[in-house]
Amino acid sequence: TMGMIKLDKGGIVIEIRVLNYFLCVAREENITKAAEKLHITQPTLSRQLAQLEEEMGVMLFTRGTRKISLTYEGSLLRRRAEEILELVHKAEKEVS
Repeated sequence: TMGMIKLDKGGIVIEIRVLNYFLCVAREENITKAAEKLHITQPTLSRQLAQLEEEMGVMLFTRGTRKISLTYEGSLLRRRAEEILELVHKAEKEVS
């Protein structure tokens, strides 16, 4: 897959892989389950999400004891992330 997307907000660079991680957690509503699906460790996934939140300067998730849910900003990013990944997928199909 293609590697990185540069967003205007202060020149943030987000890897496509991290957008996939974000969407998986948003869908699963559980970091452990998402990590299993993504075939990565839970601490690695947690670190990637924390880094994404730090880079964007907003909280994307509300962390509960058993469930993780999206904040308002997280739900906005989810919509855009889905669009971005769909475009990346289309581009990959067109050029390969």
